[in-house]
Amino acid sequence: METTRLLVTGALTAPTGLVGHWVSCDDGSRSLVFRETAVRGRNPADPVVLVVRFRLRWIGRRRWAHAVFRSTCPINTPLFAGSPGFVTKLWLTDPRTGVYRGLYEWDGAERAERYATQLARVLGLVAMRGSIAHTVVEGVDRTGYVDGGRPLPANARADRRAAS
Repeated sequence: METTRLLVTGALTAPTGLVGHWVSCDDGSRSLVFRETAVRGRNPADPVVLVVRFRLRWIGRRRWAHAVFRSTCPINTPLFAGSPGFVTKLWLTDPRTGVYRGLYEWDGAERAERYATQLARVLGLVAMRGSIAHTVVEGVDRTGYVDGGRPLPANARADRRAAS
């Protein structure tokens, strides 16, 4: 398993430099980075950004439940870290609306789309109906989104398989 190899070699990291950083969205909302996952030394030949968003079912506005969810997120790392083309992920939350986002850097749009489709199936088990959406932006890395020069697409296109 690729994720195991990344862990054993120390290539899979959880940098903390952006934790606590706010990222703006094009609808005027903002999301807080609460975790980062990255593969050390992986530079994409065909850079794309994948933005995924969803809202959790059952949690509502219970702060303690959101805290539990955020603290258990690392358990999901094997689901994506070993995927072909994965480079980085910023784990984001909008505490005001309860929307969670993933801001990924990926190598190749087709790989990012494939992952987003698989992720939507998994998220369909825990996310509110119709809340799962994603956008792939080709030819860019996350820098413009992180430094505030470019807002995240807040109204990503809905993945119809997950919403039905």
